[in-house]
Amino acid sequence: MANTSLRKRLALGAAAAVAATALLLTGCASNASTGDYITAGKITVGTGEPAYYPYVIDDKPESGEGFEAAVAYAVAEKLGFKAEDVVWVRTTFDAAIAPGAKDFDFNLQQYSITDERKANVDFSSSYYSAPQAVITVKGSKAAGVTDIAGLKGLLVGAASGTTSFTVVENQIKPTAGAQAFNSNDDAVLALTSGQIDALVVDLPTAFYLTGAELDNGVLIGQLPAAAGVSDEWGFVLPKDSKLTAPITKALDELKADGTLDAIIEKWLGADAGAPVLK
Repeated sequence: MANTSLRKRLALGAAAAVAATALLLTGCASNASTGDYITAGKITVGTGEPAYYPYVIDDKPESGEGFEAAVAYAVAEKLGFKAEDVVWVRTTFDAAIAPGAKDFDFNLQQYSITDERKANVDFSSSYYSAPQAVITVKGSKAAGVTDIAGLKGLLVGAASGTTSFTVVENQIKPTAGAQAFNSNDDAVLALTSGQIDALVVDLPTAFYLTGAELDNGVLIGQLPAAAGVSDEWGFVLPKDSKLTAPITKALDELKADGTLDAIIEKWLGADAGAPVLK
């Protein structure tokens, strides 16, 4: 009887140990069961409508092609999700950083991390530091400009509510004031129609616009880092989200192991060809 009882206790102990180990491994493998996600077993990612190259290729984030699409899938994998468990939703730029409930777990649309925005939403750690750049078209008054002083007497625009617009206001300080537009598309139209002389966008967008979108596009140069203006991009999350910490951890691990640098190199390339304007 004693031997039988001992065998039973050993068997029960072994079963409990196996169960505990399985539970621990399951918790490490995936965060999908924590209940902190909008949809159980899925991770919901927000992006723009439309989402632009080089951040998303052909406006299809589900392909994983493009800088931000690739980063989103890399983070999802770190969190234990398969590619098929990533759900994409579309939001406007402003709606994602406004106060209130969200329909995404995180959103990435080249959001610069600022204290003002932190009042309404959470941010992850930075996944990219983007310098600002000035572009124009051949034949414009800005085409021969080589320094910031040369821009002050010109009409310089940017999309409102962006870091680019803040840089125009606070760093270039054009005499006529910063020319505001609802979107980069509107600003580009103003540039090509001669309504403005130059346009400020982040450097990756500047490379794309001058190389692929604009006829006779000219990249004048990049602007030096502006005091008090953050060029660090972060994921936007709902205010006080329980996912802010694990998503930040996932991003930091991607930085540490070189994955994030590889994604940046693949989709954004080097900054060569954009002199720093003094």
